[in-house]
Amino acid sequence: MEVDFKGTPELGFFASRLDDVVGWARQYSIFQYPFVTACCGMEYMATACAHYDVDRFGAGLPRFSPRQADVLFVVGTISQKIAPVLVNVYQQMCAPKWVVAFGVCTCTGGFYDNYATVRGIDHVIPVDVYIPGCPPRPETVLQGLMMLQEKIRKEKQEL
Repeated sequence: MEVDFKGTPELGFFASRLDDVVGWARQYSIFQYPFVTACCGMEYMATACAHYDVDRFGAGLPRFSPRQADVLFVVGTISQKIAPVLVNVYQQMCAPKWVVAFGVCTCTGGFYDNYATVRGIDHVIPVDVYIPGCPPRPETVLQGLMMLQEKIRKEKQEL
């Protein structure tokens, strides 16, 4: 058994270096699918404009098919009726896939305290990054995007 300099006996030097390179490349090629249902969509579009330039993070071109995306941006309030559609979209995405909860309504249900609203999408699908705010400021969105990039880079890749 070969041990690399990091002390992980399961991977050799070449496999661990290749894993780092794949993680680095994957963090700068984020293909996002926007699932926009409410007012936070305006802030999502503002963040995608040239002033904040999400293209420098490798997330500039949204995909409009879940089969072509690897990051699901859930933006806005999710009702009980739309939740099965969200699950269907999530299941159509290929692995590896990540989910970003954008806005307080997506994260916790927001100020909606009724039977018709999902109290956070983590009750329906797994969430990787939460971006709170009503609506979240573009700077907060960029911080969340950088947190997602770091998570993607550190994930072990299946080689």
